[in-house]
Order: sequence, then structure tokens, then C-alpha cells
Amino acid sequence: MALLRTCFFYAFNFVTVMPWSFVVIASRVFSVHTRYRLCTLWTRSAIWSARVICGIRWKVEGWDNLPDAPAIVLPKHQSTWETFWLPSVLPRDLTFVYKRELNLLPFFGWGIASTQMISIDRSKGQDAFEQVVEQGTDRLGRGWWIVIFPEGTRTQPGSTKRYKTGGPRLAVRTGALAVPIAVNSGECWPKRALMRPGLITVSIGKPIDPKGKTAEEVGALVESWIETEMRRLAPHRYSGPYTAGERSGRAPVPQD
Repeated sequence: MALLRTCFFYAFNFVTVMPWSFVVIASRVFSVHTRYRLCTLWTRSAIWSARVICGIRWKVEGWDNLPDAPAIVLPKHQSTWETFWLPSVLPRDLTFVYKRELNLLPFFGWGIASTQMISIDRSKGQDAFEQVVEQGTDRLGRGWWIVIFPEGTRTQPGSTKRYKTGGPRLAVRTGALAVPIAVNSGECWPKRALMRPGLITVSIGKPIDPKGKTAEEVGALVESWIETEMRRLAPHRYSGPYTAGERSGRAPVPQD
């Protein structure tokens, strides 16, 4: 049954993303806000189909922690699910920072490339970050929020990768609040595995004001809150409480 549900889900979304990507691309005559909203119609459809076809439900804790101010959103990344959920549900237009190669993905990549996301060439190093600062400042000034996955890539449930400094550095450079988010989506939609029914919890932490802090201090606060919260959301995945020593990037051993 899990195999059938997963195959049906991917088939449904593959069939719908193709025509909808052309709708988004054709909407270049309209404002970027309109193109963004058209994109989110499809991401909402993906979240809906995950619930209806695969039984993946969700709830939010800490919604009131979302600020009415410029923000850098820093979510845990366990699954494709949150890349669809964030633009579908959060109250501001979002700019994702991601590797430029994703723009080459047929249909999906073409669509997101038209909505003024921030795609970077990771080989450029500091130059790439300065591009993020320049474009990020512009987006924040227009009321958008910026999304950066602090670990840079998806992690398996129960694991922790080295937290990167890009998000905290951007918060310090722009003065925008850093908003940590913990999510246990990998329990239902794991990487390279069948989708499973269940309840995903999105936990939103209190914004971290970067004023008077270094990027390292902001990063440590973000990491500590997310990893501590992950142990509350999925205690069966961890051998004990979060400790600062895990910042080396070593993954804890998942517990069955």
C-alpha cells in the first residue's frame, strides 16, 4: 500500500507540474508577486495530495513567534515536504537561497527561476555570499522573507550535519531577525524512501535579534534551539539531549 500511494503521489504531481510550469513562465507579463502566488498554487496542491493520497497531516506550534518584520527563516531540512509547505503556508512571500543547478530541472526549476529566488554558484565562495547579501537586502526591503536551510542539505531523521554560517551572516549583515524552525518531516517523507502516513510537526522558535551579536553567536543560538527542539519532536531518534559538542557535524546514532 505504501508503494502504491507513493507512486500515485509522484505520478499526480509530475502530471500537474508540467502544464503549471508553463502557466508560471507565461505569467512573466505580470508582477513577480503574481508569479509567486501562481507557484504556490502548485505547492499547495502537492501538500494537499500528500495528505489525501499518502495520509501525511501537519500541525504548527509557535505560529505566534513569526515576526511582522524582515526575517531570515532557518528551517531544519529533512524532506521535500517543507520546501512545498513553507511557501504554501507562511504569511510572507519567500525567497529561497539555493544552488544554481536547480534552475536546470525541467518544469519545476524553470518555474522557480522566474520568481526572483536567489540562486548561487557555490564555487564562487565569498563572491557568492556577497551576491546573496545584495539580492537579499533587496528582497527584505520589499517585504519578502529569505529562506536558508542552515545545514545546506537534507538530513536523515535523528542526524545532524554541520550548520553553515550563511544564514546567520546574512542576518548580521542585514539586521533581519533569524527565525529557527524545527520540523520532523523525515518521519513521513524520508529521502529516497516510501512515504508513510503520519503527523508532521512544524515548530517555530522565537526570533533571534542579531543586533550586537556575531554571526557565530547567532548560528550557535539557531543550532542549539533547532537541535534541542528536534529531540522533543522525535525523542526516539536520539540517544540523549543536544550538546554543543555535536557542532562538529558528527551525526548521533538513531535509536530504533
